[in-house]
Amino acid sequence: MMNKLTRADLFSLERYAEVRPEFRARVMSHKQNRQLPIGDHATLYFEDTLTMQYQVQEMLRIERIFEAAGIEEELEAYNPLIPDGDNWKATFMLEYPDEDERRDALTRLVGIEDKVWMRVDGFDPVWAIADEDLERADEGKTSSVHFMRFQLSPGMVDAARAGKAISAGIDHPEYNAVVAPIAENIRASLAEDLG
Repeated sequence: MMNKLTRADLFSLERYAEVRPEFRARVMSHKQNRQLPIGDHATLYFEDTLTMQYQVQEMLRIERIFEAAGIEEELEAYNPLIPDGDNWKATFMLEYPDEDERRDALTRLVGIEDKVWMRVDGFDPVWAIADEDLERADEGKTSSVHFMRFQLSPGMVDAARAGKAISAGIDHPEYNAVVAPIAENIRASLAEDLG
């Protein structure tokens, strides 16, 4: 199980300014094993303790937050995105560079957040549980960003940790794509989230 972040895990603003270039390079390298494009316009960015530490550090830096209450508020916002040992958590993004195309796609793709799945070889697909923190869509359009949790059974956890292949996909009437199996570097990184 991954540890949730505490204030003790964070750099002070002054220290973060000193270590930021090196820390950022480490996080960017780490993230390369945690990005899964599904089709041409959707990507799952899998979160973990390190990606969330970076997110919190950046928010504290941008907002110049150094008081205990403000730091705790950021930790409360981002800790739920760290996997619990029996799930994967991801930021799901619909990426359309052209604004008109994006607006049209978000209208056509209503409900896509409930049509994303992951599958450990030998098991049924696990459908995303989307936006547990707040609703990000309505009847007219979906959001370009969703937060997702893929809850695994104990058997799935064991199989994934033992090296079984993992696949992913989206099964929406307007967007259908499958990645089977996902690349080994991503599979290995996701297996580390479990247990």
